[in-house]
Amino acid sequence: MGSQERLTLRRLKDFNPLGRLTDGQLVVLANRAERRAFKRGAKILERGVRDGLDYFLISGSVQLASHDGRHSEIQAGTDKAVNPIARLQPRMYDVKALEPCEFLVVEQETLNQLLRDAPVAQDGMASTVDEVGQSEEHQLLMEFYAELRSNQLQLPSVPDVAWKVRRLVEREDTGATEVAGAVSADPAMAAKLVRACNSPLYRGFSDVRSVQETVIRLGMRTTRQLVTVFAMREVFKSQQPTLKKEMEALWQHSREVAALCWVLADHATGVNPEEAMLAGLLHDVGVVPVLVQAEKHVNLFADEKNLQHAVSELRADVSCAVLENWSFPKNFIEAARYAEDWSYESREPSPQLVDIVIVAQMHAMIGSSKSAGLPAFDQVPAWRRLGELELNASRSLQVLSEARDRVNEAQKLLSGR
Repeated sequence: MGSQERLTLRRLKDFNPLGRLTDGQLVVLANRAERRAFKRGAKILERGVRDGLDYFLISGSVQLASHDGRHSEIQAGTDKAVNPIARLQPRMYDVKALEPCEFLVVEQETLNQLLRDAPVAQDGMASTVDEVGQSEEHQLLMEFYAELRSNQLQLPSVPDVAWKVRRLVEREDTGATEVAGAVSADPAMAAKLVRACNSPLYRGFSDVRSVQETVIRLGMRTTRQLVTVFAMREVFKSQQPTLKKEMEALWQHSREVAALCWVLADHATGVNPEEAMLAGLLHDVGVVPVLVQAEKHVNLFADEKNLQHAVSELRADVSCAVLENWSFPKNFIEAARYAEDWSYESREPSPQLVDIVIVAQMHAMIGSSKSAGLPAFDQVPAWRRLGELELNASRSLQVLSEARDRVNEAQKLLSGR
């Protein structure tokens, strides 16, 4: 390709994590890599594909399209183009060329090996500006991201009882007896479901005493959502002592957001409270595999800042990967991806799960150490979209204050008490 831009070592070091490699390693990488050019409109990457490759955008611009139809653009030479394009595998985006563009394509296995062999500056002395900050922590962090990119990440599985109940409810010919049988196969789950049905959130004129009565009173849809909610507690557990504290903190936050989602949804016409509660519970599910992977890098994550940086950067993509792997609907995946994006605005005319989760997140952060970074309520599209609540800042807090007993009941429901 005579029109190819000349790739200098300086140009290669502009990319992350290529800047960590020595000049000699960069020569090796360039020899093993491939230059690929695409015409305007060409499809470059396809969502769901695992190809083991990293694509570095050298020139031109591309468009990334997510599962929910939203688009973003990346222009070569900008901050967004520093990292490999759509790096997680399986791919989370469809990528097409907005104009003629060119990539450096590298096998992830090759890059990972070079990263493992890359030297680290000693005693804080660095010979060039590019080497500043190449500490042991930085090297380990790059290795950690490389493992995630190369799909060495183990995604958690949906607990069996939740999977069986979801599949049964999706069938049109399934009756309450069959669903009750699937739930009863897990005695602990059966007890939780009956207890939930007799709680103030769902209680009728009399208590139910059997799982079948419970399924009939709650209905198929609510039963399915509650079984999944209760099953998720197992996903947020760890036998590793170093992970227990982090997992417990994650569970407590997820549980609080889920309870707030239930109450907010209950006040917003058209949003199912159990679905909202489940969406709130799962909005950070991607943090679970990140924590598990982090446990393999004890030296790196002895520094809390490194761990929080990794979680912040990877939370959305990995959460979506987990939920897609579990075959969850698009509205749950949308809620996970944009749960901490205060500027996100859904295209749907009525309130969506993502709106509920964003607003619940804001309320959960009020009064916490994270509240300082929160925008004003009226600047958040999701908050404005909950029109049925007629929210303003004082009304929003009033709704939750008046519903505090229901929030507490939802919290008890999620804690299994």
